Amino acid sequence: MSSINNPPPHLYTSSELDRASHRRREAGWIAERLHDPASRVLPMFGLKVLADLEGDPALAWQAPTDIDGIGAMEPLFLGLQDGIAHFAVEVGGRDDGHLDYVEVRSIGRTVTRRDAGLAAYARALVHWRAKHLHCGACGKRTRPIDGGHARHCDGCGLDSFPRTDPAVIVLVSDGDRCVLGRSARIPAGIYSTLAGFMEPGESMEQTVAREVFEEVGIEVDNIRYRSSQPWPFPQSLMLGFQASARHQPLRLDPEEIEDARWFTREELLDPETRPVQLPNTDSIARYLIDEWLDGDV
Repeated sequence: MSSINNPPPHLYTSSELDRASHRRREAGWIAERLHDPASRVLPMFGLKVLADLEGDPALAWQAPTDIDGIGAMEPLFLGLQDGIAHFAVEVGGRDDGHLDYVEVRSIGRTVTRRDAGLAAYARALVHWRAKHLHCGACGKRTRPIDGGHARHCDGCGLDSFPRTDPAVIVLVSDGDRCVLGRSARIPAGIYSTLAGFMEPGESMEQTVAREVFEEVGIEVDNIRYRSSQPWPFPQSLMLGFQASARHQPLRLDPEEIEDARWFTREELLDPETRPVQLPNTDSIARYLIDEWLDGDV
């Protein structure tokens, strides 16, 4: 039995949803769905989602008719699931009891994969909207259009659309050893794959080579794309790679990375004896490591 965690399509991918983009501009149809008790709405408080924490955590989907004044809250149309419209909406208060607003990653591995994808999708849209309430060209207040998937400025006519930042993430190996590192941004004890954002004019492969060289000072070849994962924390798309090291000594950039080391398969295979903690199993980083450990590369 394979020991690979989080195989493609990775967690937080909304693969079961019909995004029904042709419906986004149909204001009348969306208004009807917001009065349909069969529709489902995910209440949010900032970037947190409402969850039922009694027993196994689950998203607390509600009917739009149960949320007072939902139309004025600028609901975000997510799409259709089995013909049923799904929305996300930011509300102004918090619930008590076994319902509470929680971070998506805190329940991502316990809710269904469908709900994990929808929650991540909603979080990405809410984060983008919060950063684009005013026009980037003239500064005037924007208003939602296309079911919340765009914002329009009546002052200069500029339309703004949700932003996704592409980033590469790569496991560098040399036979039975791989490089894992850590930055000051991740929790203590965790060592992960190397990663960084693409720059204008770069291919994905060029970004892999540049980021690895910048962080640990080695050159790579045999760069192989593996898979991708939406990572809306806050707004990234992780492009996963495996690559081979052309030489072994590491030269760390302290501005980029806190520590990095070579680890053998033998060191990392046994969770009881491995010298470091690996990334959480909801991440593509963990998938890339597990894939290498399992010998599937």
